[in-house]
Amino acid sequence: MAFVVPAPRIPAVPVEGTDDTFPVRRVFCVGRNYAAHAREMGANPDAEPPFFFMKPADALVPGGGDVPYPPATADLHHEVEMVVALRDGGADIAQEAALDAVFGYAVGIDLTRRDLQAAAKKAGKPWDMAKGFDASAPISAIRPADRCGHPASGAVSLSVDGQVRQNGDLADMIWSVPAMIAYLSTLVILKPGDLIFTGTPEGVGAVARGARMDASVDGIGALTVTLV
Repeated sequence: MAFVVPAPRIPAVPVEGTDDTFPVRRVFCVGRNYAAHAREMGANPDAEPPFFFMKPADALVPGGGDVPYPPATADLHHEVEMVVALRDGGADIAQEAALDAVFGYAVGIDLTRRDLQAAAKKAGKPWDMAKGFDASAPISAIRPADRCGHPASGAVSLSVDGQVRQNGDLADMIWSVPAMIAYLSTLVILKPGDLIFTGTPEGVGAVARGARMDASVDGIGALTVTLV
């Protein structure tokens, strides 16, 4: 039996300091995981459990670099995030055991077509085309947890053309990494190769074609993206 069209490649992210790559199965993103960001988006951070949306695995842009400005938007926003890479999974994972499933961490940027998202929210429609478009998820190399530990605090920052836009701390996350892994595992069976974008601090804003974004998470790495 043969495929009737060419089989797609498996998306993969480099593992820092090695020639190995991390094969990506799915990309989950947690929404409004920093209270100040939830408020700047008009939401009450105390009113809901964590919620998730997804990006296609082939929306990842390993290493960043030049990223195309997407079509169909006049309001593209940046959102810097820590990304969790899972080496194990399961259903109903206990929060106390959740970190055992983590392979490592990376720096990600969740690019968002904010105008499409706002229109979708107003109409009660899905966000897919606001979040899951091509090249919407630049990501750094993954730093294994045996090198960086499991950071629960540290600066999360992003600058645009040298001007700081976002400057938060992992300690400000509403749901910790173990808490979000445990909760997500009640909704889906998590698998090795899954990624979780863990939410963004306040200060999200528009970026134009030609803008350079420098993102970093203390202890994990840095990522530079230029919109072309």
